[in-house]
Amino acid sequence: MSAELNHTIVWCRDNERSAQFLADMLGRPPPKRFHHFMVVELDNGVSLDFMTREGAIARQHYAFLVDDAGFDRGMQRIADLGLRYWADPARQREREINHNDGGRGVYFEDPDGHFLEMITTQYGVPKR
Repeated sequence: MSAELNHTIVWCRDNERSAQFLADMLGRPPPKRFHHFMVVELDNGVSLDFMTREGAIARQHYAFLVDDAGFDRGMQRIADLGLRYWADPARQREREINHNDGGRGVYFEDPDGHFLEMITTQYGVPKR
């Protein structure tokens, strides 16, 4: 039996703004509309489907494995936007990145407070 994650819904206050933010951060193609969703496609066939909702948004964590060029581009975007960022999920090491498993990693928030992470190597798999 086989199972793969296909998509997940990301609740937000403005699906166009939030989807475009993620696409820009990760260097993805522009989001596409699908019914009432704005969809950001990732390289592994998984999509994040942004849906606008009223009221409080339950903050989630989303981690993205990117290559070194993608990490550099994302860090430049963080700098350009003046976003706060951290090397750790506890937000103890602000304005730092981590070098876990020989890669690079960073945490930052999207417009709705979702805690996004970019890493250049999978956890537990040392980068060569």
